[in-house]
Amino acid sequence: MIKVAPSILSADYVNLQKDIEKVDKAGAEYLHIDVMDGTFVPSISYGPGFVKAIRPITKMTLDVHLMVESPEHILPMFIDAGADIIGVQVEATQHIHRALQIIKNGGVKAEVVINPGTPVAMIEPVLHMVDQVLVMTVNPGFGGQKFLPETVDKIAQLNAIKQEKGYNFDIEIDGGVNNQTVVDCYKAGATVAVAGSYVFNADDPAERVKALRDATK
Repeated sequence: MIKVAPSILSADYVNLQKDIEKVDKAGAEYLHIDVMDGTFVPSISYGPGFVKAIRPITKMTLDVHLMVESPEHILPMFIDAGADIIGVQVEATQHIHRALQIIKNGGVKAEVVINPGTPVAMIEPVLHMVDQVLVMTVNPGFGGQKFLPETVDKIAQLNAIKQEKGYNFDIEIDGGVNNQTVVDCYKAGATVAVAGSYVFNADDPAERVKALRDATK
């Protein structure tokens, strides 16, 4: 059964605490927080103060995805804010080993992220370092996009490397995830599913968390 990471990018910002409590009570394991700088992706979103404010109101794993150019200088801020996992885009830094090591040195789980057009070979040199790999199943920066089916092969490639090398990282998916698209991803090796609009645009977000789990039993 897949672990569920509701993405607050699609939550109701005016009633954010209520939305967080709904998915927390539903048993979601992670809360996914997209940090966007307006450069790596066109949109702009939350900073470390936002993560710090959320930390006391939930015991869910705070899964922070940095869509930020050259993120090394801001990593300590998100470590100090209380993030449990921090993901950096391989496309956004020339020093991916260093970025991941900064995260690990801060006592936080390290994640490497790849976009749909980025081959798995780009992250193979750092797979031994990471606790999680995030496979973007849409192009990053906007919610509500359609799932790209060709990304399932990438999940399978990663899972094959994971099994062959004896690695223990989670494989997370993000983009266009619902109770149908999650099935093939789970079969290919995904262990964590980020879902934004599918969960928070529903009348009953808790039911959508359950639906993702039920689809992957």
